[in-house]
Amino acid sequence: MEARENLRGSGILLSISSLPSPYGIGTLGREAYNFVDLLGDLKQKYWQVLPVGPTIFGDSPYQPSSGCAGNIYFIDLDKLVDEGLLEKEEILGYNWGTDESEIDYAALHQNRCKILQKAFERFDTNAQEFQDFVKKQSEWLEQYALFMTLKTDNLYKNWSEWPSEYRNTQTVALEKYQKKNYNTITFWKFCQYKFFEQWEDLKNYANSKGVYIIGDISFYVGYDSVDVWAERQLFMMSANDTPEYVAAAGPDKYSESGQVWGNPMYDWDAMKEDNFSWWRKRMRVCRELFDIVRIDHFAGIVKAYAVPYGQDKSLSGKWFKGPGRRLVNAINEELEGVNVVADDYTSASLLPGVKKLLAKSGWMGTKVMMFAFDGDPTNEYLPHNYTDSHVVAYIGTHDNETIVGSFSDKTDYELAYLYEYLNIENKSQVPNALIRELYHSTAELAIVQMQDILELGNEARMNYPSTVGHNWRWRMTSKPHRLDNEKIAWIRNIAVVYRR
Repeated sequence: MEARENLRGSGILLSISSLPSPYGIGTLGREAYNFVDLLGDLKQKYWQVLPVGPTIFGDSPYQPSSGCAGNIYFIDLDKLVDEGLLEKEEILGYNWGTDESEIDYAALHQNRCKILQKAFERFDTNAQEFQDFVKKQSEWLEQYALFMTLKTDNLYKNWSEWPSEYRNTQTVALEKYQKKNYNTITFWKFCQYKFFEQWEDLKNYANSKGVYIIGDISFYVGYDSVDVWAERQLFMMSANDTPEYVAAAGPDKYSESGQVWGNPMYDWDAMKEDNFSWWRKRMRVCRELFDIVRIDHFAGIVKAYAVPYGQDKSLSGKWFKGPGRRLVNAINEELEGVNVVADDYTSASLLPGVKKLLAKSGWMGTKVMMFAFDGDPTNEYLPHNYTDSHVVAYIGTHDNETIVGSFSDKTDYELAYLYEYLNIENKSQVPNALIRELYHSTAELAIVQMQDILELGNEARMNYPSTVGHNWRWRMTSKPHRLDNEKIAWIRNIAVVYRR
């Protein structure tokens, strides 16, 4: 989609992983198409997803093992059945988890590759479409397929724990390994082929219905990623193959104690020397996948906080100057007019520099209403204080509590300002009132989490920042999480009333 002068519209934030599915996690199959149809019924123009890259430690989409590859868990297995690559009985023979409302990542890790391997064995790797894909995506696909083959061979250990002859990408031993493991390497290429094929089909369907995909990309990649393994010179790494510093955040509205994310920091000087080729490569993939691109942690382009590797507290860190406008320009050149959303939330000390760069970038800023109701009428997140309509306004993001969860333990006294602002009388009215307020704001895009449209509590929260082990698991179920006709009609109506 080319950049459009008037983007005004509304949409829903829902991770692909959260779609209903009998196979443990949401996929690019029938339920994804059903969700597009629902968006159309609701007169929504946008579907925002979380990052779609392959996940590693903590199952976080913001810790991808590749900046370019897709998550193979999202490949729809029923489509492979339709293509004659799988039998339905084969799929049902595996454990995909016992709770349809929560993703069992351990079960997926154990079984997804096994079933995809069966499909690969029946696939014609000489097919022209496959060969064309491999050639087109070669600048990242070759390394990724080799990396994943090595990773499985080494029992999924971090690449820094592999035998020394495989830790370096330029060894004779590695060349021999590639030749010996040609078939397995091709399997990993096949998985990416199917992801990209299914994604393209879904995106084309969405666009035909007037729905545009907002893709989210993580600012950093994981330590245990093909990018760090293959291009160590672009990251701040020590001689023993561990990061010198890892990304973190000081105390903020998301976490009172700060956060340690653990991603290796970029060596910006090295990236400048090759004109940000790694970022350009990522953007070329994004241009294929998404209609609009959201870049997480935009502030990191200005200045980024990091702690020494091995620290579990964010208070012992230091600041690193980012590449600023040079990276922004490189991204814009590769995206060729695709609209960009910047996650520009940051600390007060960084705010002036972030706002200055955002204005020069032409990108859309971000407003989060969950930060608005502190009783201060000058709060920048209150809709009446928006000074620029070129923003995306959210009630909450993947890092926030749900609306119901956020206000459940608050007293009416504590919510007095909220009630007055929204012209309501009790908590039960809050979700719809906030959505209406969001829609009627001047923000070009208004995005609401599906959990908030469904009025779910914190059992449906996607992420608790600075915690590991229970995040990114929420899923819609087939029946309880269906909107009734009254709610559909109401959302459709306010979308029309406020020209969304």
